[in-house]
Amino acid sequence: MTSIVTNISANNALQTLRSINSNLGETQKQISTGLRVEKAADNAAYWSIATTMRSDNKSISAVQDALGMSGAILDTTYEAIASSIDVMSEMKAKLVTAFEAGVDKTKVNEEITQLKGQLTTTLGAASFNGQNWLSWNSGVDSADKQIVTSFIRNNDGTVKLGTVTYEINTPPPQTDTDVQYFVDNGGSGEYGILSTEAFAIQAGSAKNYVVLKGATAPPTATELTIDNSTTSAELDDMLSTLEGMTKQMTKVASDIGSLSRTVDQQNDFASKLSDSIDSGIGRLVDADMEEQSSRLSALQTQQQLAIQSLSIANSSPRNILSLFQG
Repeated sequence: MTSIVTNISANNALQTLRSINSNLGETQKQISTGLRVEKAADNAAYWSIATTMRSDNKSISAVQDALGMSGAILDTTYEAIASSIDVMSEMKAKLVTAFEAGVDKTKVNEEITQLKGQLTTTLGAASFNGQNWLSWNSGVDSADKQIVTSFIRNNDGTVKLGTVTYEINTPPPQTDTDVQYFVDNGGSGEYGILSTEAFAIQAGSAKNYVVLKGATAPPTATELTIDNSTTSAELDDMLSTLEGMTKQMTKVASDIGSLSRTVDQQNDFASKLSDSIDSGIGRLVDADMEEQSSRLSALQTQQQLAIQSLSIANSSPRNILSLFQG
């Protein structure tokens, strides 16, 4: 039955065209944005996961920045210590020279004084972004330095930062622990590698020799200097003291190198983790462009056919006119 009041065929064709246009609009949106889940209405679960992981990725990026800063501090510290070890070797060589008969020890002492100046200069230069691990000021700085190494999301959804703590100051006589600094910031250091008496005591020295004597150092501390009256026994004590200090510097350099390697590894892991998170987010929300391209072509064809079908359905009532023509 054909009706001029209700055109069922046209209504069906119109509904089909509306559905095709809706699908076509969705496909075009995915192609233009590259996303199949752009907002929560598209898929609330996937959108929520992707939003959380994007936030985590920003935190990981901040961790990478912090790791880069830590790596720069460690590299600066290591280079300063390595340079100082070379200076200490030169100083020991000067003391060995002083053993020779006829050597003017006052001249040798002038060279030792210059080497002390190099140590002081190296100490002052071992700074990055205002941090100098080799110059510890007990009134200002913390004895423990923390390095951010990771961003962690727990199973319960809480987050925390992973850190590594390195102790830069342990008062004597614990000279075999993680002491990293040389002399404190005001030049009054009593417990720095170069300013503590503990190394001379360990060497069994008759005097408590130090390389750099701070303004508030104990009266028992004797700054390492020589003159023509310096005896061979005193030179032996000085050499033993320098050897103990150099060993401690070498240990610190080794510790810093290990910590630097850990930072590099964590930075590499953070980079890979960030890439993995990006990939995981993509699997959840990215549009399959090959599929959407094929679908677009199919929907455009369906749209054209639906328009023709609607046109045919709309023309059906007009055909009734022919029944009333004489």
